[in-house]
Amino acid sequence: MDDSLENSEIEKTSLYSIDDFEESLVSSTLKEVCVALKEKGYNEINQLVGYIMSGDPGYISSHNDARNKISSIERSTIIEVLLKNYVNKL
Repeated sequence: MDDSLENSEIEKTSLYSIDDFEESLVSSTLKEVCVALKEKGYNEINQLVGYIMSGDPGYISSHNDARNKISSIERSTIIEVLLKNYVNKL
C-alpha cells in the first residue's frame, strides 16, 4: 500500500457518536443476557419484560454474570434502544 495513502487515512478525523456507542453496548449486553437465560432454560423475552417492568434483577439469572451486566445499564436506556430499533424497522 502507498505510504502517502496510509498517512492520509490516519490523519482523517473520525466522528464518534455517543448514541452509537450506547446502542452497541445495550445490544451486545442484551445478546449476552439472552444467551445466558436460554442456557439456563428460561424464556428470555418473559424474563427481560419482567425485569424491565419491575426493575427486579431477580428476573435475570446470574449465570455468566448476566444479572450484573444488565443491571449496569439503566432500564430506560434499554427501552429507548429497543424502541428506536423497532421504530426504525417500521
